[in-house]
Amino acid sequence: MGKFTKIRKIFKTIFTSFLLALLLGSCATTPPKNISNICEIFRQKSDWYDAASEMHEKWGVPIHVPMAMMYQESSFRADALPPRDYVFFGLIPWGRISSAYGYSQAKTPTWSDYIRETDNSGADRDDFDDAIDFMGWFIAKTYKVNGISKWDAYAQYLNYHEGWGGFRRKSYNKKAWLVRVAKKVNARSLRYAGQLKSCQAELERSWFWKLFD
Repeated sequence: MGKFTKIRKIFKTIFTSFLLALLLGSCATTPPKNISNICEIFRQKSDWYDAASEMHEKWGVPIHVPMAMMYQESSFRADALPPRDYVFFGLIPWGRISSAYGYSQAKTPTWSDYIRETDNSGADRDDFDDAIDFMGWFIAKTYKVNGISKWDAYAQYLNYHEGWGGFRRKSYNKKAWLVRVAKKVNARSLRYAGQLKSCQAELERSWFWKLFD
């Protein structure tokens, strides 16, 4: 085998490995197939359940609340972005309406606050583990700042959308659409809670015992 042929085979192997890594990476960030059922979400994404459980232990936030909020914010898409802003009678796109990004749709300033307060300098908004931890941090802080129960998905979502100061000023009262959305988030949270209760024992079984299913 000639020297050139050997080099070509090496580059072909490297290129194939690179493509495979890209494909695996894209599969890892694909949203779950059935996002209406939290059991199906965690069955498909078992590492998400591990991250959600760690969030619960760390912040004392029930899993179903941030999951319902995340459903509303991004439909569990890692690269979710807010709608574009338009100028000149809505004809020309001009950037995004906010800096929100990722699973949690966290805005850049709030995400920076989270990183500073938790010392999680490597956190990424398009990483589920970091996004669910961010939401746990926000919900726990909402409890401290505004006294909102960590189980109250309705009021927690209003805080999440309007900010702690906006919630205290009751800015949501001028946004009937937001109140309707918050009610939807609360209803989904309750459905998720019921679903999770039915499958949590299964999800908590170790990977070892799952090998024998």
